[in-house]
This record gives sequence, C-alpha cells and structure tokens, in this order.
Amino acid sequence: MTLHVQVAALLERVARSSLPPYHAVPAFVARRIYRDTRAALAPQAPAIAEARLVVLGGKVAVRAYRPVLGEALPALVFFHGGGWTIGDLDTHDVVCRQLAAGARCAVFSVDYRLAPEHPFPAALDDCMTTLGWMRAHADELGIDQDRIAVMGMSAGGGLAAAVAQRSHDEGIPLRAQVLVYPTLDDRAVLRDDHAGRGRLVWTPAKNRFGWTSYLGREPRMSDAPEYAAPARRTDLTGLPPAWVGVGDLDLFYDEDVDYAEKLRASGVPCELVTVPGMYHTADVFAPKARAMQDFRRGMTEHLRTYL
Repeated sequence: MTLHVQVAALLERVARSSLPPYHAVPAFVARRIYRDTRAALAPQAPAIAEARLVVLGGKVAVRAYRPVLGEALPALVFFHGGGWTIGDLDTHDVVCRQLAAGARCAVFSVDYRLAPEHPFPAALDDCMTTLGWMRAHADELGIDQDRIAVMGMSAGGGLAAAVAQRSHDEGIPLRAQVLVYPTLDDRAVLRDDHAGRGRLVWTPAKNRFGWTSYLGREPRMSDAPEYAAPARRTDLTGLPPAWVGVGDLDLFYDEDVDYAEKLRASGVPCELVTVPGMYHTADVFAPKARAMQDFRRGMTEHLRTYL
C-alpha cells in the first residue's frame, strides 16, 4: 500500500500540526478546531438556487439545498462526518452544494445531536425524524417522496447505513444509499493489528474515542444496540442499492469492503470503490487530485442513476 503522491504532502503537514488531537481536548474545543480546519480546506462552492435553514420541532436543524426552483426534485438526506462527536452543517456545506448541483437533487443536511453529550440513539433518531418530516411534507418541500436516498461520510456514512436498515424494517422505501468511507463496526476498536492503516487523519485512538462516546460505553465483542453498528447485521436483504467508497490506507477499509461484500451476498446491488493510496477523508484534503475527483464523481453518478 502506497500513499497517493497528490495527497501525501498535505497529510504529512496535518500529522506535524501543533493542533491537539480531537479526542484530547474538550468537545467544544475539538468542534472549533474541526470547523476551522474544514473551512480552510473548502474549495469554491458551486452556485445553487437556494440554501435555507429549517428547525424541526424546535430541536433538529436541517439545511435544505435546491439546485433549481419551481419543480419537484428527487431528494438526498445527508449526514456529516466527525466521529459522532464533531462536525456540523457548516463543515459539510460545500459538499452538499456540490451534490445538489451535480446530482440535480434537493439535499437535506441534518445537524444531528453529537456525542458524548448525546449518545446513541440520539443521532439516529434525529436522522429518522428528518426523513419522516421530508416524506410528510414532500409537496410543500417540492420533492418526490418516492425518490429519496441517504448519504453520509465517515460516521455519517455509518448513520446512512443505519437509516437504510431501519427504514427497511419500518417499511420506508429508499432509492439508494451512498456510504463514503463509513464507520460501521465497533468491534474494529478491539483489534490490535490494523495492517498499517489509520496512521493519518483518523487513527485507532480517535476511533476508540468516537465509538465509546457514541455508545456511551466502551465497545465490546458481545453486543451493540440494534442499528448502532450496521456491520453487525447479518441479513441485508432488501436494502437499497449502495455505493461504498474507501481508500486502501483508511482505517475503515476492512469493515467497508466486508460490508459491501455482505450487501452483494444479500442480493443488494452494490458498487464498491477502493482507491489505492487514499487515506481517510483524502478527498477533503486534496479535492483537485484526479483520483479524488473520480472518487467524488462516482458518488454523484450513483445518485443520478438511482434517483
């Protein structure tokens, strides 16, 4: 496994940064560091017709994006990354604008509650609340309730997988799921050997902190709450067509490839994209690298195909 030359320099700079790791400082400090870092890395956002904030029941904030006005559009529910403990609407604003413009769909980005203050199932409940609200108000939102997909990045990818599972169990149809280097398996924290993966950006120590914060306890091999760790589910039959993308140097590589193979074995159409030399979130650090552009393009094409 060799680090992609177009992202190596940026990632090494991050590794040498004097900023403390997210799991070593109070939550409010970690969230500020992450917000500022993402803002510094964000490329120019494409123009879209509308971006507005909606607060559901005075509790869940959602930012709604539309590439065009005046017509019913397919819709995407988006869940940001950040190990369930950091991240917000602003940290992933540009990618949501890109998705709205590229996939020509309405995008609804969910500001779900964060751990450790709000452990499982708070984040998942907020995501499901948003999906239910979208379906109930489809006409006034200008969306087609029968053409909705879910997508998330990192921990948000795990939430997207969980929403797809729970939606299936509750009889809520979804057209697609896009899982971008998703966090899926709490049992990975219990492994000592990661085959050299996870050296940069998202490390085993950060992963342990994220899972412990999300679960409200240390991960254990015996069990996890239903939907908390999507990789634990054995029968994935009936889930929506999936796109799973991960780099071969990402800490989540094994669990993501395993989940994609389980989807296929359950009869779910699944496109698995593995990128040589790609670390976790390398597409954020080096958005102009051709490999990263191809990676992002694959997500959008999956949405255009199934929505």
